[in-house]
Amino acid sequence: MKLGIALTKGHDEPSGDFVSRRARAAEKHGLDSVWFFDSLGRGGMSLDPLVGVGAAAAVTERVEVGTCILQTPIRNAVELANRVLTAQLVCEGRLLLGVGAGSSKTEFDIVGVPFEERMRRFDDGLATMRRLWNGEPVDGVSLDPLPDLLGGPPVLIGSWAGSRWIPRAAKEFDGWISSAFYAGFDTLKAGIEAYRAAGGQRAIVTNISLDLSADAQLLDDVAGPFTLMCGPDEASRRLQRLAAIGYDDAIVVHRGTGEPDFAAIRSLLPT
Repeated sequence: MKLGIALTKGHDEPSGDFVSRRARAAEKHGLDSVWFFDSLGRGGMSLDPLVGVGAAAAVTERVEVGTCILQTPIRNAVELANRVLTAQLVCEGRLLLGVGAGSSKTEFDIVGVPFEERMRRFDDGLATMRRLWNGEPVDGVSLDPLPDLLGGPPVLIGSWAGSRWIPRAAKEFDGWISSAFYAGFDTLKAGIEAYRAAGGQRAIVTNISLDLSADAQLLDDVAGPFTLMCGPDEASRRLQRLAAIGYDDAIVVHRGTGEPDFAAIRSLLPT
Protein backbone atom coordinates (compact mmCIF):
# COMPACT_ATOMS: atom_id res chain seq x y z
CA MET A 1 0.00 0.00 0.00
CA LYS A 2 1.23 3.49 -0.90
CA LEU A 3 1.39 6.16 1.79
CA GLY A 4 0.67 9.85 1.25
CA ILE A 5 -0.01 12.98 3.25
CA ALA A 6 -2.52 15.81 2.88
CA LEU A 7 -0.92 19.23 3.33
CA THR A 8 -3.00 21.45 5.58
CA LYS A 9 -1.94 24.71 7.22
CA GLY A 10 -2.81 26.00 10.67
CA HIS A 11 -2.87 29.71 11.54
CA ASP A 12 0.01 29.30 14.00
CA GLU A 13 2.38 27.89 11.38
CA PRO A 14 4.86 30.00 9.40
CA SER A 15 3.89 30.78 5.82
CA GLY A 16 6.51 31.44 3.17
CA ASP A 17 7.73 28.09 1.90
CA PHE A 18 5.03 26.02 3.65
CA VAL A 19 3.93 24.01 0.61
CA SER A 20 7.35 23.59 -0.98
CA ARG A 21 9.02 22.71 2.32
CA ARG A 22 6.56 19.99 3.20
CA ALA A 23 6.31 18.63 -0.34
CA ARG A 24 10.09 18.30 -0.52
CA ALA A 25 10.18 16.64 2.90
CA ALA A 26 7.49 14.15 1.89
CA GLU A 27 9.47 13.16 -1.20
CA LYS A 28 12.80 13.11 0.62
CA HIS A 29 11.52 10.66 3.23
CA GLY A 30 9.90 8.32 0.74
CA LEU A 31 6.20 9.15 0.90
CA ASP A 32 4.37 8.39 -2.32
CA SER A 33 2.02 11.35 -2.68
CA VAL A 34 0.93 14.75 -1.38
CA TRP A 35 -2.68 15.93 -1.45
CA PHE A 36 -4.78 19.05 -1.01
CA PHE A 37 -8.31 19.36 0.35
CA ASP A 38 -10.96 21.74 -0.98
CA SER A 39 -13.21 23.79 1.27
CA LEU A 40 -14.60 27.31 1.64
CA GLY A 41 -15.84 29.02 4.76
CA ARG A 42 -15.42 26.12 7.17
CA GLY A 43 -12.97 27.93 9.46
CA GLY A 44 -9.22 28.18 9.05
CA MET A 45 -7.39 28.86 5.82
CA SER A 46 -8.03 26.41 3.00
CA LEU A 47 -5.37 26.10 0.32
CA ASP A 48 -6.62 26.13 -3.26
CA PRO A 49 -6.08 22.53 -4.35
CA LEU A 50 -5.03 23.22 -7.95
CA VAL A 51 -2.56 25.91 -6.90
CA GLY A 52 -1.32 23.49 -4.25
CA VAL A 53 -0.67 20.57 -6.58
CA GLY A 54 1.15 22.85 -9.01
CA ALA A 55 3.36 24.28 -6.29
CA ALA A 56 4.14 20.83 -4.87
CA ALA A 57 4.91 19.37 -8.28
CA ALA A 58 7.24 22.24 -9.13
CA VAL A 59 9.62 21.39 -6.27
CA THR A 60 9.46 17.58 -6.49
CA GLU A 61 10.25 14.95 -9.09
CA ARG A 62 8.67 11.67 -8.00
CA VAL A 63 5.64 12.03 -5.73
CA GLU A 64 2.13 12.03 -7.12
CA VAL A 65 0.08 15.14 -6.35
CA GLY A 66 -3.66 15.03 -5.90
CA THR A 67 -6.88 16.79 -4.94
CA CYS A 68 -9.17 15.22 -2.37
CA ILE A 69 -11.75 16.30 -3.11
CA LEU A 70 -12.17 19.09 -5.68
CA GLN A 71 -15.81 20.20 -5.52
CA THR A 72 -16.61 20.71 -9.19
CA PRO A 73 -20.26 21.88 -8.91
CA ILE A 74 -19.32 25.16 -7.21
CA ARG A 75 -17.16 26.18 -10.20
CA ASN A 76 -17.68 27.04 -13.85
CA ALA A 77 -16.94 23.89 -15.83
CA VAL A 78 -15.13 25.54 -18.76
CA GLU A 79 -12.90 27.69 -16.57
CA LEU A 80 -12.18 24.75 -14.29
CA ALA A 81 -11.36 22.47 -17.23
CA ASN A 82 -8.73 24.98 -18.36
CA ARG A 83 -7.21 25.25 -14.88
CA VAL A 84 -7.06 21.46 -14.62
CA LEU A 85 -5.21 21.22 -17.94
CA THR A 86 -2.76 23.84 -16.69
CA ALA A 87 -2.22 21.87 -13.47
CA GLN A 88 -1.78 18.69 -15.50
CA LEU A 89 0.91 20.41 -17.59
CA VAL A 90 2.76 21.72 -14.53
CA CYS A 91 2.53 18.37 -12.74
CA GLU A 92 4.11 16.51 -15.69
CA GLY A 93 1.93 13.40 -15.51
CA ARG A 94 1.75 13.13 -11.71
CA LEU A 95 -1.66 14.75 -11.17
CA LEU A 96 -4.51 12.68 -9.69
CA LEU A 97 -7.72 14.67 -9.92
CA GLY A 98 -10.05 13.64 -7.13
CA VAL A 99 -13.50 15.16 -7.66
CA GLY A 100 -16.81 15.14 -5.87
CA ALA A 101 -20.27 16.66 -5.76
CA GLY A 102 -19.77 18.32 -2.36
CA SER A 103 -21.50 17.56 0.91
CA SER A 104 -21.70 20.89 2.74
CA LYS A 105 -24.29 23.55 1.92
CA THR A 106 -21.88 26.24 3.14
CA GLU A 107 -19.69 26.25 0.04
CA PHE A 108 -22.70 26.41 -2.28
CA ASP A 109 -24.23 29.33 -0.39
CA ILE A 110 -20.93 31.23 -0.56
CA VAL A 111 -20.74 31.05 -4.36
CA GLY A 112 -24.49 31.40 -4.93
CA VAL A 113 -25.13 27.92 -6.32
CA PRO A 114 -28.24 26.00 -5.15
CA PHE A 115 -27.12 23.07 -3.01
CA GLU A 116 -29.96 20.90 -4.28
CA GLU A 117 -28.56 21.15 -7.82
CA ARG A 118 -25.16 19.73 -6.91
CA MET A 119 -25.67 16.26 -8.42
CA ARG A 120 -26.90 17.58 -11.76
CA ARG A 121 -24.14 20.20 -11.85
CA PHE A 122 -21.56 17.54 -11.03
CA ASP A 123 -22.63 15.23 -13.87
CA ASP A 124 -23.10 18.02 -16.41
CA GLY A 125 -19.89 19.79 -15.44
CA LEU A 126 -17.74 16.69 -15.56
CA ALA A 127 -19.19 15.74 -18.95
CA THR A 128 -18.33 19.22 -20.24
CA MET A 129 -14.79 19.04 -18.88
CA ARG A 130 -14.15 15.63 -20.39
CA ARG A 131 -15.33 16.81 -23.80
CA LEU A 132 -13.06 19.85 -23.58
CA TRP A 133 -10.10 17.72 -22.47
CA ASN A 134 -10.70 15.49 -25.48
CA GLY A 135 -10.42 18.49 -27.79
CA GLU A 136 -14.14 18.71 -28.55
CA PRO A 137 -15.86 22.11 -28.74
CA VAL A 138 -18.60 22.86 -26.22
CA ASP A 139 -21.03 25.63 -27.18
CA GLY A 140 -18.44 26.96 -29.59
CA VAL A 141 -15.61 26.88 -27.05
CA SER A 142 -12.52 24.71 -27.47
CA LEU A 143 -9.51 24.55 -25.15
CA ASP A 144 -7.24 22.97 -27.79
CA PRO A 145 -5.32 20.78 -25.31
CA LEU A 146 -1.71 19.98 -26.15
CA PRO A 147 -1.25 16.44 -27.53
CA ASP A 148 0.23 15.04 -24.30
CA LEU A 149 -2.66 16.53 -22.28
CA LEU A 150 -5.40 15.14 -24.49
CA GLY A 151 -8.01 13.34 -22.42
CA GLY A 152 -7.10 15.15 -19.22
CA PRO A 153 -5.63 13.66 -16.04
CA PRO A 154 -6.81 10.50 -14.26
CA VAL A 155 -10.10 11.34 -12.54
CA LEU A 156 -11.04 9.68 -9.25
CA ILE A 157 -14.39 10.07 -7.54
CA GLY A 158 -14.60 10.83 -3.85
CA SER A 159 -17.47 9.41 -1.81
CA TRP A 160 -18.28 7.90 1.55
CA ALA A 161 -17.53 4.19 1.87
CA GLY A 162 -21.20 3.24 2.18
CA SER A 163 -22.29 5.36 -0.75
CA ARG A 164 -24.24 4.56 -3.90
CA TRP A 165 -21.33 6.14 -5.82
CA ILE A 166 -19.18 3.03 -5.47
CA PRO A 167 -20.52 1.21 -8.57
CA ARG A 168 -20.08 4.42 -10.59
CA ALA A 169 -16.57 4.80 -9.22
CA ALA A 170 -15.70 1.36 -10.53
CA LYS A 171 -17.21 1.82 -13.97
CA GLU A 172 -16.85 5.51 -14.84
CA PHE A 173 -13.70 6.72 -13.06
CA ASP A 174 -10.02 5.93 -12.77
CA GLY A 175 -10.29 5.26 -9.06
CA TRP A 176 -12.22 5.79 -5.84
CA ILE A 177 -11.33 7.96 -2.84
CA SER A 178 -13.02 7.15 0.45
CA SER A 179 -12.77 9.11 3.70
CA ALA A 180 -11.89 7.80 7.14
CA PHE A 181 -13.19 10.93 8.87
CA TYR A 182 -16.62 9.48 9.67
CA ALA A 183 -16.02 5.84 8.76
CA GLY A 184 -15.05 2.94 11.00
CA PHE A 185 -12.93 0.04 9.82
CA ASP A 186 -15.99 -2.13 9.12
CA THR A 187 -17.46 0.54 6.84
CA LEU A 188 -14.17 0.96 4.98
CA LYS A 189 -13.96 -2.81 4.58
CA ALA A 190 -17.49 -3.08 3.20
CA GLY A 191 -16.74 -0.21 0.81
CA ILE A 192 -13.60 -1.75 -0.66
CA GLU A 193 -15.32 -5.12 -1.02
CA ALA A 194 -18.19 -3.53 -2.96
CA TYR A 195 -15.77 -1.53 -5.10
CA ARG A 196 -13.66 -4.57 -6.01
CA ALA A 197 -16.78 -6.63 -6.73
CA ALA A 198 -17.85 -3.95 -9.21
CA GLY A 199 -14.48 -4.18 -10.96
CA GLY A 200 -12.90 -1.07 -9.46
CA GLN A 201 -9.17 -0.49 -9.72
CA ARG A 202 -7.28 2.04 -7.58
CA ALA A 203 -8.77 2.58 -4.12
CA ILE A 204 -7.62 5.33 -1.78
CA VAL A 205 -8.67 6.14 1.76
CA THR A 206 -7.97 9.73 2.83
CA ASN A 207 -8.54 11.98 5.83
CA ILE A 208 -6.84 9.60 8.27
CA SER A 209 -6.05 11.75 11.32
CA LEU A 210 -2.51 11.14 12.58
CA ASP A 211 -0.70 12.18 15.75
CA LEU A 212 1.99 9.70 16.78
CA SER A 213 2.48 11.50 20.11
CA ALA A 214 -1.15 11.20 21.17
CA ASP A 215 -2.45 8.82 23.78
CA ALA A 216 -3.90 5.87 21.91
CA GLN A 217 -7.56 6.31 21.06
CA LEU A 218 -9.41 3.02 20.91
CA LEU A 219 -10.91 2.29 17.53
CA ASP A 220 -14.61 1.64 17.16
CA ASP A 221 -14.67 -0.50 14.03
CA VAL A 222 -18.38 0.13 13.58
CA ALA A 223 -18.89 3.81 14.41
CA GLY A 224 -15.43 5.13 13.55
CA PRO A 225 -13.61 7.23 12.71
CA PHE A 226 -10.55 5.28 11.63
CA THR A 227 -7.56 7.24 12.95
CA LEU A 228 -3.86 7.02 13.69
CA MET A 229 -4.10 9.03 16.89
CA CYS A 230 -1.76 6.67 18.73
CA GLY A 231 1.85 5.58 19.03
CA PRO A 232 3.88 4.34 16.06
CA ASP A 233 3.49 0.61 16.74
CA GLU A 234 -0.29 0.79 16.96
CA ALA A 235 -0.45 3.16 13.97
CA SER A 236 1.57 0.70 11.92
CA ARG A 237 -0.76 -2.13 12.91
CA ARG A 238 -3.81 -0.10 11.90
CA LEU A 239 -2.36 0.83 8.52
CA GLN A 240 -1.50 -2.78 7.82
CA ARG A 241 -5.14 -3.69 8.50
CA LEU A 242 -6.12 -1.28 5.71
CA ALA A 243 -3.53 -2.77 3.40
CA ALA A 244 -4.76 -6.28 4.17
CA ILE A 245 -8.32 -5.53 3.04
CA GLY A 246 -7.10 -4.16 -0.27
CA TYR A 247 -6.69 -0.38 -0.23
CA ASP A 248 -3.98 0.83 -2.59
CA ASP A 249 -3.23 4.16 -0.85
CA ALA A 250 -3.63 5.63 2.61
CA ILE A 251 -3.54 9.44 2.98
CA VAL A 252 -2.82 10.77 6.45
CA VAL A 253 -3.52 14.22 7.91
CA HIS A 254 -1.06 15.44 10.55
CA ARG A 255 -3.04 16.61 13.59
CA GLY A 256 -0.13 17.16 15.95
CA THR A 257 1.71 20.41 16.66
CA GLY A 258 4.75 21.56 14.73
CA GLU A 259 6.25 20.01 11.62
CA PRO A 260 5.23 16.43 10.78
CA ASP A 261 7.92 13.81 11.34
CA PHE A 262 7.99 12.53 7.78
CA ALA A 263 10.56 9.84 8.52
CA ALA A 264 8.41 8.46 11.34
CA ILE A 265 5.33 8.51 9.12
CA ARG A 266 7.12 6.68 6.31
CA SER A 267 8.33 4.00 8.75
CA LEU A 268 4.75 3.05 9.61
CA LEU A 269 4.51 0.90 6.49
CA PRO A 270 7.18 -1.38 5.06
CA THR A 271 8.54 -0.15 1.75
